[in-house]
Amino acid sequence: MRRGRVTEGPAATATLPPAPVPAPSPSAGAAGSQPEPVALRTEFPFTLPRGYVDSRGTVHREGVMRLATARDELVPLTDTRVRDNPAYLSVVLISRLITRLGGLTDIHAGILEEMFAADLGYLQRFYEKINTDGSSLAATACPECGHGFDIDMGSRLGE
Repeated sequence: MRRGRVTEGPAATATLPPAPVPAPSPSAGAAGSQPEPVALRTEFPFTLPRGYVDSRGTVHREGVMRLATARDELVPLTDTRVRDNPAYLSVVLISRLITRLGGLTDIHAGILEEMFAADLGYLQRFYEKINTDGSSLAATACPECGHGFDIDMGSRLGE
C-alpha cells in the first residue's frame, strides 16, 4: 500500500493515497479515468480571543496550528516539566504544533506560559477540535429504546 508523506517543519503537509475507485457504472465517463488524489489538510488558522503580548507590547492574535502526530503527543511525556506537573502537558504539546503566531515563527512553551488563560483555553479546545472529528461529541443510542443521540465527551487535555 502506498502511503502519504509527511515532512517535518512549519510547512508540513501530507497527501493521502488515491481513494479506491468504485466499479464503473454504465453512465461513467471515460474508461480508466481515476479520481484526483485527496489532499489532507494539516494546518488550520486560528484567532486568539485576547492575543499574546510580546516583550515589545505587540499583540499577536492570528496563528496557525498543525495536526498532531503520535510523536508530538509522546515526546512531551519525557519532558521533566510534564513529569513534575502533568497539567503542563498541554503547554508543551501545543507549543510544538503552533507554526505561526502573528509575526512569530519560533513558538515555544515560554510563549504559551505568558498567554492569558482565555487564550490557552482556546488553544486547548482548538487542538481537540482539529485532532478529532471536529467536535467532542460522540454518537450513542439508548439501550432500551434505541433512540440515537450525541453526548459531549468534553476535553481532558492536560488533566
